[in-house]
Amino acid sequence: MPLTPSTGPSAGGTAVAITGSNLANATTVHFGTKPATITNNTATQVDVISPAGHGAAPVNVTTPSGTSNALPYFYIEPPIKSGASPLTGSEAGGDTVTISGSNLSNATSVTFGANAGTITANTAGSITVTAPAGTGTVPITVTTPGGTTNGFSFSYVAAPTLASVDPASGSESGGTQVTITGTSLTHTNEVTFDGAPASFVVLSDTSVSAVTPAGTGTVDVDVTTTGGTGTLTAAYAYTAAPGI
Repeated sequence: MPLTPSTGPSAGGTAVAITGSNLANATTVHFGTKPATITNNTATQVDVISPAGHGAAPVNVTTPSGTSNALPYFYIEPPIKSGASPLTGSEAGGDTVTISGSNLSNATSVTFGANAGTITANTAGSITVTAPAGTGTVPITVTTPGGTTNGFSFSYVAAPTLASVDPASGSESGGTQVTITGTSLTHTNEVTFDGAPASFVVLSDTSVSAVTPAGTGTVDVDVTTTGGTGTLTAAYAYTAAPGI
């Protein structure tokens, strides 16, 4: 008398087919002490909806002729998330997000809002997923054979755009304080002049103050944020000190 499937979420509600012989006119089907809902019945099969439960439950069928032998049905606990990192990323997607918790084995999907991420690693205690493209702040939803959980949100960050560098020139020895204006600068994590890192302070979403490193010539200025990198081409000119 096999069960198909023989596992399901602890919340119940799984359609289970029980096959065997002499099953006609089944009066009850029990999962442990709990009765299931019979939806169809023939001499060789009983279709039921599993009740809620936990762990392993013996399943038996009772007909007017008696009660069958029992077969085990295994309940799967729902996933629980205890953390997710990072909780921000680029609107273009591609960020690696690690979700920690319990009962996370065999995850079938991780969605960011309506969009599915790509699962790259999965254990009972963690899931590693590549975030899809998206916008705004969206819930992270994990689905396993035991059910679905959310509870954490992921905020998409727009790529920065740069408008100006003021002043646009300074000493080759560096040390010039400049203001870089643009958009989506709140999550700035690096400012470079011709690839050389500069110290910086975020003033607002539209302004970053930076101190130039040493350099020569006319160079590009790059601002990298969680959302990506913005570039101003040939935006800053290093000027040589006078010589006599």
